[in-house]
Amino acid sequence: MLDIKFIRENSEEVKRTISNRNQDVNLDKLLTLDSERKILVKGIEQLRLKRNKESERIGRLKRENKEFCKELSVKFITEINDLKDKIQKQEKQLSIIESRIEDFLMRIPNIPDKSVPVGKSARDNKIIKFVGEPKKFSFKPKRHWEIGEKLGILDFSTASKISGSRFAVLKDKGCALERAIVSFFLDIHKKRGYKEIMTPYLVNYASMKGTGQLPNFEEDLFKCTNDDLYLIPTAEVPVTNIYRDCVLEESVLPQKYVSYSACFRREAGSYGKDTKGLIRNHQFNKVELVKFVKQETSNEELESLTLDAGNVLELLGLPYRVVLLSTGDLGFSSSKTYDLEAWFPGDETYREISSCSNFKDFQARRMNIKYLKDKEREFVHTLNGSGVAVGRTFAAILENYQLEDGSVAIPPALQNYTGFDAIKFK
Repeated sequence: MLDIKFIRENSEEVKRTISNRNQDVNLDKLLTLDSERKILVKGIEQLRLKRNKESERIGRLKRENKEFCKELSVKFITEINDLKDKIQKQEKQLSIIESRIEDFLMRIPNIPDKSVPVGKSARDNKIIKFVGEPKKFSFKPKRHWEIGEKLGILDFSTASKISGSRFAVLKDKGCALERAIVSFFLDIHKKRGYKEIMTPYLVNYASMKGTGQLPNFEEDLFKCTNDDLYLIPTAEVPVTNIYRDCVLEESVLPQKYVSYSACFRREAGSYGKDTKGLIRNHQFNKVELVKFVKQETSNEELESLTLDAGNVLELLGLPYRVVLLSTGDLGFSSSKTYDLEAWFPGDETYREISSCSNFKDFQARRMNIKYLKDKEREFVHTLNGSGVAVGRTFAAILENYQLEDGSVAIPPALQNYTGFDAIKFK
């Protein structure tokens, strides 16, 4: 959430950044509501002052004249009650306007960092670097779902029967590989100073609102209507909310967490995209990295977060590239995002496997997360990144480590976790 004072004082800049994001927000309407709010606040203050003066006047007259005229007393009390009614009516109007302002603020995206390239879409993203060389195959590499189904470790037809499209059933050594990836990611990130945490998969409205999923993106969420709870789209939501309405000591920052969770997404805006395989399912596993940091260090913390996410891909021997997202492709809450895209030889393309973002104080304002700095309370900066998506890593391993006979070698870094060095035909 942006500070209304910042919007008021920098309205043209905010309008420009919203336009650069290809968003349609009527900022003038918000500013009009803000002006109405200020007028109401001033009016209420004046009425309260008048009421207090009249109350003092009645009290003084009563003290000075023990036989205070009953008719006069009734008149004054009526005037006081009239003022009270006016105050209550205006306070009700103020509450309605403030609620509209808050709803408006919740729908305005974050301000992109100055280093973010201006663009209309993903086509305007900037490739920062390539890491690792794609393997050259002596045969035509297959796609991961073809490999997995032939090996008997992926079953999409059974998943469709059980749940519908965009779900997967893992079997036999596929289950072991999935668990191995999760354990490997957690162990590596814990060695780099992240504290492991496990949180609920169901969260309330306030938690979703805090990280920016609500109110704008409810169509992407799975909701349990009877309980007014939502299935998490990422562990970012519950982990970031652990400090909601908290004030941290500066000395404890940064706080770094790593969390494994299942994730649930409707993928409402992705019809026709990556409909096969593990790339864009409604349920998938992910290891998430979350940071709470001081304002002045958040830019360098984003760089280190991106390196931490990339490190696990390097250890697995998966080629990838780092992409800086343009304003047209930037997430609603993010100020700056790097995508890590792994190489998928089956389609000869790079696909997103992690997003690492700096939200600055955008989420912290929504959740009221502060820290004490020189006895003053400041909003923390929050960051998060996939460390990384487990299902997509599973898919990338199948494609990058496939052998000509249809079997798949296990990356050396995972073999102690799986207990085997290849998945072969039975």
